[in-house]
This record gives sequence, structure tokens and C-alpha cells, in this order.
Amino acid sequence: MKKLIQGIHSFQTNYVSTHREMFELLSQGQHPRILFITCSDSRIDPNLITQAEPGEMFIIRNAGNIIPPYGATNGGECAAVEYAIHALGIKEVIVCGHSHCGAMKGLLKLDKLEEEMPSVYQWLKHAEATRRMMKENYQDYEGEKLLQATVEENVLTQLENLRTYPVIHSRLHSGQIHLHGWVYHIETGEVLEYDPVRRQFVSPETRLPRAAWLTPEQQQRIYQGSGASAKGNGKG
Repeated sequence: MKKLIQGIHSFQTNYVSTHREMFELLSQGQHPRILFITCSDSRIDPNLITQAEPGEMFIIRNAGNIIPPYGATNGGECAAVEYAIHALGIKEVIVCGHSHCGAMKGLLKLDKLEEEMPSVYQWLKHAEATRRMMKENYQDYEGEKLLQATVEENVLTQLENLRTYPVIHSRLHSGQIHLHGWVYHIETGEVLEYDPVRRQFVSPETRLPRAAWLTPEQQQRIYQGSGASAKGNGKG
């Protein structure tokens, strides 16, 4: 706690004092441009990774960066997604998984969690589609290779879940919103983005511009058929 209190003092003394205009603007309301969905893992810092300023991203964090399908639960994720899109008018949504994810490790051994961590067990059941994908399509994977493939497939699963939200589904159809799948590699700081044309995670700089190769309707169809990406990903 002592370190945190010292940090608060440093923040107020060194940062707030030199950014008073920004904080004054922030006090008048928020206008984020990005909905960033990522894991609760303490090693993940969305603002550090993206170098975004306060107020630029609306952030949802939970174990495994999971967004339950619409209607599956009345939890905070559903409310936050709805608010971000409808009330804040956000048009860019990112689901960001990460390497060495403990939630994905738990998902691969889900039955062992039921007795010791029943709440975690119940939460990870919202990622059943990911677990089933791995069980039926990745029998020849093991160890870190299996875990990394699970992280990637889970990002795609959550993108599919987001499409079940009426507020997103309708805006995807009209091209008013875009979904992105990212994976952050803790050990290198590298961030890869899913390219639905190549069907793999690639450096964002090498991904083809969206307007160059598909319409909003095509984007939706391609993402819906985007499974088994990790097998074609040289980075995974």
C-alpha cells in the first residue's frame, strides 16, 4: 500500500499539475473512441500497450477477456457493451487476449476447477465454444503451443459473441462499427491482429486496409467463418 500511496502523491504532484486542461475537459464528460476488452491479468495495461491517453478508451476487463453471448447473463459485460455502443457511440471494438493467460489454462482443465474455484468454473463456462474448438480440432497440440492457440481461438469466439448483441449486429450490417481481434505477447510486447482474409494473426502494419478488400456484409461473413485460425498462424 505504501507504494500505491506514494504513486498517488507523485501523480497529483507531477502529472495532474501539468495536465490540468486535459482533466478539466475529462470532468465535462467522456468521449472514448475505442471499446477495449481484455483480461484482468495484472501484467496487462491497455493504456501502456496502446499509449492511449485518459478518456480515449472505454475498457472492459475480466478473467479471459470473455463476453458472454447476448442474453446468457445479466452481468456487467452486457451492460458495458450496450452502454459503450449505444450511449457513447463507439465505432471500434477490440478484443485483446494475451500470452500465458491463466484463464485459458483453466479452461483447458475446466473440470479440475469446479471444486476449488466454483465461481471461476462457472465464469469460464461462458467460453465453452472455445474449449470445444480446442478439444475437437487441436488434438495434436500440447504445452505452450496449445495454450497460445487457445488464446487466439478465444479471441475469435468473443468476437462471435459480440455479434449476438443487437446493438452491434445492426451496426455491423450498416458498416457503422468494426470489430478487431488482438493478441498481446507479454514477453516481447508484440501485438498481433487477426486478419480474416489470411485467417491468421499478423502485425497490424501488414494487414490489408479494410476498404481495400471487403464490404461490411463481407466482413461479417468472413469473421463468422474465421475458426481454426491458430493452425495457420506462424506466430502461434
